[in-house]
Amino acid sequence: MSANSKARVLMIQGTHSDVGKSLLVTGLCRAYTRRGLRVRPFKAQNMSNNAAVTADSDRPPGSSGQQLRHGEIGRAQAFQALACGVPRSVHMNPILLKPESDVDCQVVVRGRVLGTYSAAAYQSTKRELLPAVLESLHHLAGDADLLLVEGAGCGAEHYLRSNDISNMGLAEAADLPVVLLGEEARGGITASALGAYQLWSRSERARVVGYLVNRFRGDSEIFAPAAAQITRATGWPNLGLIRWFDGAARLAQEDSLALDRQRQNGEGEGGGSAGTNRRLRIVVPRLPRVANFDDLDPLAAEPGIEVRWVPPGEPLPRDADVVLLLGSKATRSDLDALYRQGWHHDIHTHVRHGGYVVGLCGGFQMLGRVVRDPHGVEGAAGETPGLGLLDLESTLTDEKSLLELSAGHIRDGLSGQPLTGYEMHMGRTSGAALARPWLRLEDGHSARPEGAQSSDGRVMGGYIHGLFAADGFRRHWLQRLGARAAEVHYGEQVERTLDAWADQLETDLDLDRLWTLARSPARPSA
Repeated sequence: MSANSKARVLMIQGTHSDVGKSLLVTGLCRAYTRRGLRVRPFKAQNMSNNAAVTADSDRPPGSSGQQLRHGEIGRAQAFQALACGVPRSVHMNPILLKPESDVDCQVVVRGRVLGTYSAAAYQSTKRELLPAVLESLHHLAGDADLLLVEGAGCGAEHYLRSNDISNMGLAEAADLPVVLLGEEARGGITASALGAYQLWSRSERARVVGYLVNRFRGDSEIFAPAAAQITRATGWPNLGLIRWFDGAARLAQEDSLALDRQRQNGEGEGGGSAGTNRRLRIVVPRLPRVANFDDLDPLAAEPGIEVRWVPPGEPLPRDADVVLLLGSKATRSDLDALYRQGWHHDIHTHVRHGGYVVGLCGGFQMLGRVVRDPHGVEGAAGETPGLGLLDLESTLTDEKSLLELSAGHIRDGLSGQPLTGYEMHMGRTSGAALARPWLRLEDGHSARPEGAQSSDGRVMGGYIHGLFAADGFRRHWLQRLGARAAEVHYGEQVERTLDAWADQLETDLDLDRLWTLARSPARPSA
């Protein structure tokens, strides 16, 4: 940490969850980076089962042993790092909460699993993690011109305030200026802003340097009376109206709330026509603890592919070409949910009729004969029958595998295509089906088989996330399934969308003014 750092810090808090905090910070990261500034993202505490592997790691307070080679952070902060053009770091999201049930979550501190806590137990202990949060914040500020801090959920939840380390609790501990973000697409911005003002203390209100309105559609003149009312009641200036950004669905989403919004808006159902009469249909069962669903994004970007989430209460469509089972933070629990929905019958019928099934990470474990959890890693100890589509069995362990495939240096020896991706799982898989690997990871010096597939090649899976972001591999895989793959360069498409989002923010906001509102954080006392 540089003791002479002049980094400025600005915090974005929300009037409620899913107002677009992550997307706004992402766009600001790209916009200020293009201005030549060293920008870093930061979110003290993130609750999400969408995560990404980092190149660094750290030890949680009180732990011993050597540092891990890799850590993990929330996917949103990983994407924000991409927008900044910098490597991912555990310091960008020092506390990651990964829900395993409605009342329990795995707590990851600077990339390493601290343990599984009930909601009540975590609330009573999380203030002990504030020193680690502040240390990470200042670590990043020591190598930046601008640190953009994202709050968590609603910044004014009064019942959470006493132990808060991610909203006003952090803002007061580090003396951060706060911008309040609301959204107008669903209405209620005036009530939300005034409600936050009423719930915050005098010192907390004084930290708010202004408010922003996100996802605005319509005539700004019509909104002017509401803006005047908010400013009159709070003293906070209106810092801008951010228009609805159509490209948001093409960027990484934070959590399952975004999936609900996409379904309501008719988004996320695949691309346009590929010039043929029929697109390849990929259906994805919406399981309760689905994780790392950004694995679908490159497939949804293909114009000849339709990706459809199937919610609880609906059968899997009979005209599907592929059933894709994503990762899960609670594999046995999600298997139980799959059985309750009757989707196991749909999947077996799908296979008998010649359809394809793909399992990624937890979904790969579900394809086997059984998933065992002898030590209660993801809940009560026990075992759950798998789908029995592959001759495999999986055993969950408390040791997490974290591995990143170096872009451009790993090739699939079976398809001959370059690969990207990462491993992030707790568990080991064994069985005869591993003799027919889905992939063969080769780096020029060594090779190892990965995953498994059925003898007819119609059921396949493995532990690698992010495979479909590799353009060559994705095209090869789609062609194997008989689909027409377009010349989509997924990474370039993401970069163009990030630039378009930054362009819009340059138009909608006064970025010079936001820069002047940012200021250096207070140093933690010795």
